[in-house]
Amino acid sequence: MNVEELRAEFPALDRRLYNRPMVYLDNVATSQTPRCVIDAINEGYLHAKANVHRGVHTLSQEATARQEAARERVRQWINARSTSEIIFTRGTTEAINLVAASFGQRFQAGDEIILTVMEHHANIVPWQLLQTRSGINIKVVPINPDGSLQLDVYRGLFTERTRLAAFCHISNVLGTVNPVKEMTAFAHSLGVPVLIDGAQATAHLRPDMQDLDADFYAFSLHKMYGPTGIGILYGKEHLLESMPPYQGGGEMISHVSFTSPTTFADLPYKFEAGTPDFVGIGATTAAINFLEQTGIEAIHSHEQDLLRQATSRLTTEIPNIEIYGTTPDKAPVISFLIHPHHHYDIGLLLDKQAIEVRTGHHCAQPLMHALGIDGTIRIGFAAYNTTEEIDLIIQALKKIQQIIG
Repeated sequence: MNVEELRAEFPALDRRLYNRPMVYLDNVATSQTPRCVIDAINEGYLHAKANVHRGVHTLSQEATARQEAARERVRQWINARSTSEIIFTRGTTEAINLVAASFGQRFQAGDEIILTVMEHHANIVPWQLLQTRSGINIKVVPINPDGSLQLDVYRGLFTERTRLAAFCHISNVLGTVNPVKEMTAFAHSLGVPVLIDGAQATAHLRPDMQDLDADFYAFSLHKMYGPTGIGILYGKEHLLESMPPYQGGGEMISHVSFTSPTTFADLPYKFEAGTPDFVGIGATTAAINFLEQTGIEAIHSHEQDLLRQATSRLTTEIPNIEIYGTTPDKAPVISFLIHPHHHYDIGLLLDKQAIEVRTGHHCAQPLMHALGIDGTIRIGFAAYNTTEEIDLIIQALKKIQQIIG
């Protein structure tokens, strides 16, 4: 993989901040966008902007074809059995809320769901809202000191009242890659369905729904070089068929009447009320093509090289640093503190040197509480990051320590 050629495909990487070349390391939150995706968005707005599935005219038919081609492209990418299993949402958050609001309607007071302490708020709060409505109980899997899950505890939490296990594929703070296939197989051995939050996984690996056997899998395009505001909920067809609609409105209906019950559209449209971001959805094809053409294996190898280099240099060259999440074969995420300094102070001073990192609790406050901290500095690598950028962040941190002691 020629990284310099790849970087040329990302216009945002040419920016300069404070008269310095920008170093973008906030890829865990969102990746930058290649020209091919930007071009696809422009094409949609310039030449095929008409509402989908509602018109017999040419523009509507073309927009519909672009959206449904994107659905098929997603199906191929994650190896789903049918496009009926691919629901377009606004992001991972809405996808999980859909499952909690719809599939969760069958849960009763005293039923249990299993989460982990490393979950993003998007895979905690929807279940807490359901807990308030329905009286379910939430059980939480703790972590080991290296950031791995305590799998013996996970297995021991299941009871005859367990109705769902929901966990992230990769932690957005620790970089821990969870053994989701094994966790899913154990849950299924007890008849319990599984939801996997794949938001942090799909930019670094290609999830195979037939191999993982997940019942639900949620992810977002903006973290995998695609457009913002587009998410995917994969669900097994028999489960989606059994679930009531999440929202009501146009497109998701078959027939509406004031004198007889409203009937709903077939999958996947039953869960896609209203006008979607069909321009962004159309550009999803370009994002997946970019990943495939670049090579997910090549991206993974490059990111792992950067992770190893950065981890080694940070731990040997930066005094008083503490890294959170040290499991082998973790994703290219490094969350750290430089004691005794506050993470916000370090983040602001890095920004003044044109290095863009994330600071705070990363929408994972329960994990922060478990670690005994308020937040971290987080860097995340993507396909376009370089060894030279590692040099720059090391130099910047050394300069910061000289300034603030």
